[in-house]
Amino acid sequence: MTTMGDRVRQARVAAQISQTALAGDKLSPSYVSLIESGRREPTDAALAVLAERLGLTVEYLKFGDEGPAEAQARLALDYAQLDLVSGEFGSAVERLRGLDLSVVTRPVRIKALLALANAHEKLGDLEQSVTILEPLVKDLRESGDTLDLATAATALAGDYIESGDLARAGEIGDAAMSDLEDAGLVGTDEHLRLGSTLIWVNVARGDLLYATQRAAELIREADRLGTPRGRGSVYWNAAVVAEQRRDYTLAKRYTERALALLDDGEISRDLPRLRGNFAYLLLCGDPAEPALALEQLDLAEPELKLLGSEVDLAEVDINRSRAHLLLGDAALAVAHARTALDRLAGQTRLENADAQVALGDALHALGDTDSAARAYSWAAEMLSMMTASRQSAAVWRDLGDRFQGNGEVARAAAAYDRALREAGYPANVPTPVRELWAQAIG
Repeated sequence: MTTMGDRVRQARVAAQISQTALAGDKLSPSYVSLIESGRREPTDAALAVLAERLGLTVEYLKFGDEGPAEAQARLALDYAQLDLVSGEFGSAVERLRGLDLSVVTRPVRIKALLALANAHEKLGDLEQSVTILEPLVKDLRESGDTLDLATAATALAGDYIESGDLARAGEIGDAAMSDLEDAGLVGTDEHLRLGSTLIWVNVARGDLLYATQRAAELIREADRLGTPRGRGSVYWNAAVVAEQRRDYTLAKRYTERALALLDDGEISRDLPRLRGNFAYLLLCGDPAEPALALEQLDLAEPELKLLGSEVDLAEVDINRSRAHLLLGDAALAVAHARTALDRLAGQTRLENADAQVALGDALHALGDTDSAARAYSWAAEMLSMMTASRQSAAVWRDLGDRFQGNGEVARAAAAYDRALREAGYPANVPTPVRELWAQAIG
């Protein structure tokens, strides 16, 4: 059992400040020494001064983790974490919003805010997640809490990536990465995860050369210093870079390494999502391995039903559709593509266009070329409403292949032109011709 004096001393040492610095101009160093040794019972006014300077609460200094507010907050946080694991994101928000974070210790407050932002992100409310994380990142940087800063910055950068603001994602990530390196924390899980997020920023920007170089550096750092989970995160993102470069053999090798490192029994959405991505790579390889891809999807789907989102499950259905088409079962491929579209109903997402392409391929295999053409047209219309990215460029290229296969030359040319522009290549086609092509897509 720790005493009040023990808690004051432990908090002071953890904060790396002296008794003189803790005393400041309101208390004397000898008074602080007497409190820490248990020879003096501090007044509530003195405790308030100490608590403020240590980033704790008076209640915590008096009672430790057993204080009423602290214990209640920790219990609510534990239940909220269980809600996040089980997919009850709304319940997690409700629990965490009910906490009075002004009466709990700083570590509990930080954990609660990170969990609350995570719950909003899972609900698709990126704006609210950013509203929580922006001031938290600023506070953590000012206070020098570097590891917590890295965790919060990784989450915030992820939100900005999801929203398409790659400039802000890179700005947040680069600043936190510099703080970690200055603090000598290279190779920690927090450093590796943040570095992995920055790799994805560069991939999304189209800077594959730098992303490849940075991935190789992180792999070296991870293998030398990292934990299995930190290393797994690096290998996963290195696989994304290899995939973008269409080096599917290397991407599969990195993904297999990531799966081995992340499959440690911890409940997480990462592992089933990684299995889903591995299935996609198995379908892209030459030769494709649809049976093995279905095995990975069978492993991923139950966990995604528990931990994932409808988008995650839609991606499983899209890949199932492709796998069954490769195996010769076009009817089952149609069914899975339509299930994916049902999951994505009402959403303007890249996955929706991808599902339409998968549906069109399956319908075409069944001989229903008119319905296939309509599916491809829907995909084109969906893509036209989205922000340009290398990922949308890849789907435009796929659509161009389909239009060309159907003998729709103008549409194919327009789709290829759009793919090049969204991949960052300037257009060199005369404007009147491009306008005609745009009309062909529309």
